[in-house]
Amino acid sequence: MRYTLIESENSQLYLVGILLVAVALVMGLLTSWRLLTPSVLVSMGFQLPLIAILSLAQMGPLLTGGPDLSIVSVATLCGVVSATLVQNLTGWYAVPVAIVAALIVGLLCGAFNAFVIAILWVPSIIATLGTMIFIQGIVLVITRGRTIAGFPSSYLMIGQGRILGFVPVPFVIFLVCLALMVVLLSRTRYGISVRMLGSNDVASLFSGVNNRAVIFRTFVLSGFLSSVAALVLITRFNAAQATYGQGYLLLTVLACVLGGISPAGGIGKAIGVLLAVAVLQVVSTSFNLLGFSSHLATASWGIILIAVIILNRALFKQQA
Repeated sequence: MRYTLIESENSQLYLVGILLVAVALVMGLLTSWRLLTPSVLVSMGFQLPLIAILSLAQMGPLLTGGPDLSIVSVATLCGVVSATLVQNLTGWYAVPVAIVAALIVGLLCGAFNAFVIAILWVPSIIATLGTMIFIQGIVLVITRGRTIAGFPSSYLMIGQGRILGFVPVPFVIFLVCLALMVVLLSRTRYGISVRMLGSNDVASLFSGVNNRAVIFRTFVLSGFLSSVAALVLITRFNAAQATYGQGYLLLTVLACVLGGISPAGGIGKAIGVLLAVAVLQVVSTSFNLLGFSSHLATASWGIILIAVIILNRALFKQQA
């Protein structure tokens, strides 16, 4: 049991870290080191945060033992609401109100999921599937299938701004979200409770953990992070529409599993998500620089995941 925890949280973390270095070196050689030029690194700093923040939103529910299938739909709704407000309000308060509204919508969606799962005891995969479909319909009603585009420059700073002239604002936002998850999961009683619940919900209950409260907080947090991702998404592309982010859901699960988050719950670290998303981003950017199809990059992500899992299992059996 002792080695299982080390293998699942630390061994795979080391593997992904080594993989990131290896992939960066190999792709750097193949691209004649264009991959590591300042302009490309800044570009990756703008691209990486969206998937990374959504993956953090997925991480919490996975740690409790069930995925949140609604995170992308929640992000889409938050983005549409925020975009609608920022376009229709006038005055200095338009941008702050639009931002706060997005965060509130995310929290409310997370609270709804939490209520259905924690209070009504509906399995998370079923509850969040229902929420996903419902929200998709609501977004289509609000937008009528149209794109909401054209935002104020102050609003676009969230997804397109730079600090000190070269540090992408979205990357800074991601680092803040990452720090929040690291502190919550490793430095608080809540983090311990999440791991206990995900490992064995019956044992955690008899250990004095309020399982309902833990699940509730986890899905509210997931909704909040989804709303943050929404703000990054729509301000990066200067538009909001119902179909944005449709391919991101499975990608967040891929990033979490590759980063060492156990789909069964209870095991994983937030830093693993960062390493995993970095690997995916390096591969995607490198393939783009080499002129390869983006679909080939997607296929390679699946191969990387399978290879890491097989290697991890082999190391575990060897140590056992």
